[in-house]
Amino acid sequence: MAHDLVATDVLRGTCRWLLRAGISPLAEVPLGNGRRADILGIDPAGQLTIVEIKVSLADLRGDRKWPEYLDHCDRFYWAVPAGLPLADLHTPAFLPEITGLIVADRYDAEQVRAAPSRSLSAARRKAITVALARRAANRWLGLVDPESALLGYD
Repeated sequence: MAHDLVATDVLRGTCRWLLRAGISPLAEVPLGNGRRADILGIDPAGQLTIVEIKVSLADLRGDRKWPEYLDHCDRFYWAVPAGLPLADLHTPAFLPEITGLIVADRYDAEQVRAAPSRSLSAARRKAITVALARRAANRWLGLVDPESALLGYD
């Protein structure tokens, strides 16, 4: 049942799907507009994918900020838990013509609707890619040297 799954379960299953799709994901990534992507991933061609996780209809219906993510990725997906009704995500309010849909549990996920690719400008892609690489490197350093977090970067 959908109510039994939490965002971290959907995150885990979605990240597994992204990895199989050739997209390296990083969770909770700040964007240049002050928003935070649930998942930002990059593929071997440098294309950027954002995934917004919603675990309840109330959370989904109450989110008015998600269009602000579209200028920071080539592809945008919704990820929801198995069992969550999907009807809302097929309505014009959720732009199904430009957003993909993933259904996930804690072990895996499947793509229900592919996200079409839209190209970012080269300057924006570079800025996001560099910020993503730096954030990932600093998070890794935090795992092997927890005291490095005292130096002040994620």
